[in-house]
Amino acid sequence: MGKGTIDPRHAKRTMGNHAVKLRQLSGGRRPGARVLAVTSGKGGVGKTNVVTNLALCLAAAKKRVLLLDADISLGNLDLVMNIRSRYNISHVLSGYKQLKDIIQSGPNGLQVICGASGLDRLAEISEHEQHRLLRHLAGLQNETDVILVDTAAGIASSVVSFCLAADQVLVVTTPEAPAMTDAYGMIKVLVRKGYTGPISVVVNMAHSVAEGKRTYQRLADVAGRFLQADLYYAGTLLKDERLCRAVRSRTPVVLAYPKSQLAASFTALAARLGGLECNRDGDNGFFRRVVGWLS
Repeated sequence: MGKGTIDPRHAKRTMGNHAVKLRQLSGGRRPGARVLAVTSGKGGVGKTNVVTNLALCLAAAKKRVLLLDADISLGNLDLVMNIRSRYNISHVLSGYKQLKDIIQSGPNGLQVICGASGLDRLAEISEHEQHRLLRHLAGLQNETDVILVDTAAGIASSVVSFCLAADQVLVVTTPEAPAMTDAYGMIKVLVRKGYTGPISVVVNMAHSVAEGKRTYQRLADVAGRFLQADLYYAGTLLKDERLCRAVRSRTPVVLAYPKSQLAASFTALAARLGGLECNRDGDNGFFRRVVGWLS
């Protein structure tokens, strides 16, 4: 544990205080988990850190949360959460293990399915393998409240398919021009493919909240002008050296520094996104929709 790191037991108590507000968002549960796909269009914007800390905040609110690493060639959730994952999605694809054998337990009751790493073949899995994996995953949707999907970077068909099937998409960007350009590219693909769910933007590694809001507004203005699409402001996450320390210690920042401003920002992000409504038919589950888009 890095210098200045808070004892995780203390972190759990602090996050429990934050959870009281988030529980109010649950309302009446609808059949099947609500699905939030977290994407970026570009690597290196902190997407996996965002989705991991967001998932922990939702789990602290007593939601049943499943965190899926949908990057089946360069997954790294196990590194961010310091999970020793002996088995991963590749073992399900090969038929060596069943899905229940690879689910890992994380803090606050969070359930995690790790992707594979460094296996080039998985980047080109067959249609049959895709469908078999998604059939396995479909059975989990009725056992959770929220599924968070950490997509791979880029706009490959598998990434876009997960986003199109989700109830809501969260696009992670930074104020840097390349990140904004790629984020807009992902938004454009989703809109032109007919995505009807809400698309929210969170600006990561901003120097100030004002800079984050300006970044969002630029994206929103361009999307409105050229795509006739509305984007929603999810929040701004400020650049913070404590996040780097947390990453080095393989401890999510909301556990390592639960009293930090960054942890409070993740709690606010969870509060905004935790009550997302499922606007799809209840009998048409997320993973079945993914199969449909991949077909």
